[in-house]
Amino acid sequence: MLVQKYISYTGENDFSINKIVMLRNFTCVIILFSFTFCEKENKTNGPYFGNGIKNGWADQNSIVIWTRLTKNKNAFFEGKPFIEISNKKMLSLARMPNVDSIYSLQIPEGLSLKDMEGYCPGSNGQVKLHYWNNDNPSNISSTEWFDVDQNKDFTYQWKLNDLQTGAFYKLKIFSRQKNTLKITDSISGSFKLPRDKSSTDGVKFCVVSCHDFNRRDDIENGHKIYPSMDKMNPDFYIHTGDIEYMDKPNPYALTEELMRFKWNRIFSLPFQRSFYNNYTSYFMKDDHDIGFNDSYPGKDYGTVPFERGLEIFDEEQFPSYKKRYKTIRWGKDLQIWIVEGRNYRSPNNFEDGPDKTIWGDDQKKWFYETVENSDATFKVLVTSSPILGPDKIGKNDNLSNKKYSYEQGEILTFIMQQKNLFIVNGDRHWQYVTNIDGTNLWEFGCGAGTDSHSLTGGWNRGDPEPEHQFLRLKGGYLAIETLRSKNKPSISFNHHDVDGNTVNSKMFFSKN
Repeated sequence: MLVQKYISYTGENDFSINKIVMLRNFTCVIILFSFTFCEKENKTNGPYFGNGIKNGWADQNSIVIWTRLTKNKNAFFEGKPFIEISNKKMLSLARMPNVDSIYSLQIPEGLSLKDMEGYCPGSNGQVKLHYWNNDNPSNISSTEWFDVDQNKDFTYQWKLNDLQTGAFYKLKIFSRQKNTLKITDSISGSFKLPRDKSSTDGVKFCVVSCHDFNRRDDIENGHKIYPSMDKMNPDFYIHTGDIEYMDKPNPYALTEELMRFKWNRIFSLPFQRSFYNNYTSYFMKDDHDIGFNDSYPGKDYGTVPFERGLEIFDEEQFPSYKKRYKTIRWGKDLQIWIVEGRNYRSPNNFEDGPDKTIWGDDQKKWFYETVENSDATFKVLVTSSPILGPDKIGKNDNLSNKKYSYEQGEILTFIMQQKNLFIVNGDRHWQYVTNIDGTNLWEFGCGAGTDSHSLTGGWNRGDPEPEHQFLRLKGGYLAIETLRSKNKPSISFNHHDVDGNTVNSKMFFSKN
């Protein structure tokens, strides 16, 4: 149960009262200092916060704060590289998994997982959270000490409620060994909450996709898009999935332990850790995050059932939200819809028709109803994979493919009936803008997180389709911004390269 710490004072003119006020001010400073900065830390023994903080699923009054305790301050990046086995061998192990072979074929003889590059083991211990509205830093809210969950990779999550709409919050998390008094580590962060629907202030957010530890463009620090986005100071951030690739080498994550290894490794990178600590984020998943490429229910990956891959993502490695889809209002001019593309889908090999789905009936009904009830000026649908496309030849797992043409037609028919509704997607390894000529259908693909990742699995032909208004076979991110000029609202979609340079822009004014 949250324990609220209220520290305040008034400014009466009476001399005697002024002395009381001075005492209160002194007490306020002492308490604030001791709460947030003066708890003595033991620098030699953990646990620590090697994977930082994730602030997720924010709405106007609530947010989920995630953290993980680690044995070491940082991951073991001086470790040995994995043995790279062929994709054919991986597929053989996935079909007939042998745990000993999964490890022995990828880890050099005489070594174990703890010796490998990026090893970031978890640790038991307790965590405590302090947080405060930046406009009122003396009013600190504090939680009790909680044990991290060993069964969930030594993680803990707080659901914070009754927060102030549109406010900017700061936080600090402390760690200690269980039932001791000495603080072993602390970490600071911040987040913004969505503004009230009456607010006409501009909103800026960034959308990314397709990372992978092995395809980072800064070997020591991670993916360069993060400091580039940080310079923009977005209100929030969306990762559309393929955050990590379980079915790619070094290692192939054919066990739960190896999946967790890959999650912990990528989230220990300095660029990622610094950014996630300080921004409101919405994390989506796609196929590679839970197993095979184009995965679906029943398509297990090695020793990990498909449903277990979902659980590790949904309930353990990221801020949890019971439903995996959500709509959030960010002021008068913006409402976003984050939809789930893996949890509710039919197998890809089902016959196309009204019973074959990616979104599921409940999610589709929710989407139609909430869009129709929205009075936001602009509406942005964010998906983990394309709806319009065009897509790569031979793909069969998303709504832009022929295998899901029935549901695609149903959803696009609805979107065409709406004003100022745009689609933003991940999954594709190229940046693009698609418009179906003569319609109000627009789709913006954010592109892969690095240039090197874009070159593997991109638009191989290199030729724009007639639907492409813009096509770039490089990595980067998409920044979206709503503005008002002379009370005339607009929304812009700006593609950036990994260094933050604008490579394409498209602006729309509101259609009444």
